[in-house]
Amino acid sequence: MSSIDYDLTRIKAFVFDVDGVLSPSTIPLAPDGFPQRMVNIKDGYALQHAVKKGYRIAIITGGTCEAVKKRFEALGITDIFMGASKKLPILKRWMEKENLLPEEVVFMGDDIPDLPPMRHVGLPCAPYDACWECKETATYVSRFTGGYGCGRDILEQTMKAQDNWLDDDNAFGW
Repeated sequence: MSSIDYDLTRIKAFVFDVDGVLSPSTIPLAPDGFPQRMVNIKDGYALQHAVKKGYRIAIITGGTCEAVKKRFEALGITDIFMGASKKLPILKRWMEKENLLPEEVVFMGDDIPDLPPMRHVGLPCAPYDACWECKETATYVSRFTGGYGCGRDILEQTMKAQDNWLDDDNAFGW
């Protein structure tokens, strides 16, 4: 049973910000001054499982870290948009290319740059520790914080609602 007040059977695609969503909002700096990212293994499992099940997944981030790109490519995600200072135009082009309607798309964001794309999709979501403007805009606020399972939360609830979560032997491996 989902805790999300939305018809999850309509969802075909997920779009995620990275910093503060798929990685914690507090990140260490390397000696060279570049930020390091942490990722959540359970988010990673859910992302690769969703890709294998045919869901469209996109990453739209203001960050430019090549390690982030490599991480998501390793999970099977091909639509990775880095250095995005304005996310809404990228989201709109991606949705048009993928022939997606707003009501078929989840966008999960945690801070001010995420508000325009959150307002454009059918199911805007936010991590528990998102800024108040994102939480106010979100239809669903995860009980998990950014980088600690909020991505898995929305993926798992949606896939369960569509009977795609752990539904065959392929689900039990990477």
